[in-house]
Amino acid sequence: MTSQPVTPSPQNLRYAWYVVFVLMLCYTLSFVDRQILAFLVGPIKRDLHVSDTQIGLLQGLAFVIFYTFVGIPMGRMADKSNRRNIIAVGVVFWSLMTSMGSIAKSFWSLTCARFGVGVGEATLAPSAFSLISDYFPKEKLSTALSVYSMGILIGSGLALIVGGMVVGAVSNMPPVDLPVLGTVAAWQLTFLVVGLPGLLFALLLYTVREPVRRGLTLHADGQVKAIGFNEAFAEIAKRWSAVAGVSLAMACQAMANYALIAWGPTFFDRVYHWSKADTGLALGLITLSFGCVGLFFGGRLSDRWLRRGIWEAPLRVGFIGVVGVGCTLVPAMLVSDVKITIALLLPALFFLGLPIGSAYASLQLIFPNQVRGMVSAVLIFILNIGGFGLGPLLPGVFNDYVFHNEGMIGESIALTVALASAVGAVLFFVTFAPYRRHYLAIHPIEVPSQKSER
Repeated sequence: MTSQPVTPSPQNLRYAWYVVFVLMLCYTLSFVDRQILAFLVGPIKRDLHVSDTQIGLLQGLAFVIFYTFVGIPMGRMADKSNRRNIIAVGVVFWSLMTSMGSIAKSFWSLTCARFGVGVGEATLAPSAFSLISDYFPKEKLSTALSVYSMGILIGSGLALIVGGMVVGAVSNMPPVDLPVLGTVAAWQLTFLVVGLPGLLFALLLYTVREPVRRGLTLHADGQVKAIGFNEAFAEIAKRWSAVAGVSLAMACQAMANYALIAWGPTFFDRVYHWSKADTGLALGLITLSFGCVGLFFGGRLSDRWLRRGIWEAPLRVGFIGVVGVGCTLVPAMLVSDVKITIALLLPALFFLGLPIGSAYASLQLIFPNQVRGMVSAVLIFILNIGGFGLGPLLPGVFNDYVFHNEGMIGESIALTVALASAVGAVLFFVTFAPYRRHYLAIHPIEVPSQKSER
């Protein structure tokens, strides 16, 4: 059986929110480091002589291959070891590998640097999900993980703003001679600007305490049950329908998100001929505002519905999110008036953010503590292979092999988003029933709360 969770005191909850804030800063840094390439498409193509398809690979698969495959052992480690220390080592490693992009001289050397960023960032999500789940009661978990997940949108927004400013500032600069590193192109300094601060973030993590693990599976005599690697996969297999449904649906959501993040700056450059600085400021502010509001609202809505006995609440939020994205982002990429594009991007970013935190919380709610890191890694594996792997890649492929026209990047993004949204909506919907069954299996005696939300 599973031990009953202990509701944290108000004092402990205040510290728990501090932990979420620190982890959110790390998540923000990770997305700045992985998304900065979106503003370097032009100079990378010029100096490294690569195609749109190769740009898609650099922004997607070059990162995600190692990020996802290393995530499985990192998830297992999170279930058995000190999660704070795992994250700290990862932050240092991915920051150094981001900085290595400053000396890349070819497509393959930059690809290797992106491999390293993926390895380092694979440490974060499984440990953070598991750690936050031990700090919060389940009726607040969607909101807590939504706040943590704001790092996705804050990081992406800052990457757009900082990327636009930095690239605009260095676009006319000659190559720079640096100690140790030698001569580097001016645009490559961007990798140093966003990479090196990670060393300070790693130090901040040592203000985070490793919490007592709650919700552990116990033997009949009350002793904690040790769950081995094979048993952990067996626990996941018992709930395969919920895991697969949530993970694949979120992969579709991520595909739409990363298609916009990776190719949005290029879209505004090629279609509307905006400057890098203007594009970065506009997209960054929309992402930081409407995206974060949507993410927070989605978490609160999921928690409210869960307290009312709607056990598949996180998935219902996801369904609304992907449908909303399809109805707003697709036309935003197809209209010919920039004002209408911007107007449609406001709700599109809201809907993109809506399901992220609640979907992350959904699987934490139906697994014992000893498996939470592992199932988080499986979720991240599927989400990123599908989302981060295909989201940046498909618009480039559609441009090169379907439309044969760089100027039709809007149509390529729209086609990617339309496919992802339609499939994601179906997947969320068909997963409602199996998720509800698995939730009630682990929380069998719950009575919906009648308390109003405070």
